[in-house]
Amino acid sequence: MTIKDLRAELKHHADVQRAKDLQRFFKTDKGDYGEGDVFLGITVPQSRLIIKQFWRDLNPVELQQLLDSKIHEERFIALLCLIEKYNVSDFTKKKAIYSFYMYNVEKGRINNWDLIDLSAPNIVGNMILELSGEEKEKEMKILYSFANSDYLWRKRVAVLSTFSFIREGKFDDSLKMAEILMKDKHDLIHKAVGWMLREIGKRDSLLLEKFLKQGGNYKKMPRTMLRYAIERFDELTRQRYLAGTI
Repeated sequence: MTIKDLRAELKHHADVQRAKDLQRFFKTDKGDYGEGDVFLGITVPQSRLIIKQFWRDLNPVELQQLLDSKIHEERFIALLCLIEKYNVSDFTKKKAIYSFYMYNVEKGRINNWDLIDLSAPNIVGNMILELSGEEKEKEMKILYSFANSDYLWRKRVAVLSTFSFIREGKFDDSLKMAEILMKDKHDLIHKAVGWMLREIGKRDSLLLEKFLKQGGNYKKMPRTMLRYAIERFDELTRQRYLAGTI
């Protein structure tokens, strides 16, 4: 199976009307966050079925070609492939996949929220969890540099990578990211941070409430971030947070 075969398969499943709908949904107009993104109109379940046929055969050169593509589904497929390869690799190969992924983050190829949400926890977060000592410290510094950057997608990678930590009951970095990004201006960061706070709350509701109350964080954070964070609270508590009366 080659990249040519893969592209033929993607073309076979293309849907013109769905592509138009996706281009609106992912805000691809001039000046929007997804400007320039091109869609074929392939669903996520279809992409997952397609990659099962190809992930073992695609090599790094072909994966880079897919990630360099303007076609959204080709980049999505490449990331699905990387995750599959990561999951069956030994530690050395995982590090190589991680480095390849981070190179493409820096290059601006992993550049939409669904691409990041799919891949950052499964590659970046999981890799950092396997590291230790100075090596881990170095990669965490890079993650925090992403959180402090001016580039939307690096910030989203930083936040979503900590989802893997949350799953392991490690919440500190997600909370630090929330503090860094508390006053960020972009809605996609508000949603990402609020989502991670909600995930912390699912595992430790007292810790989430402590963070929200600390220094009046719940009053400082954007409304969308707060709504996501408190989504699982009972209705009375939610309304009190929204009214600022906690």
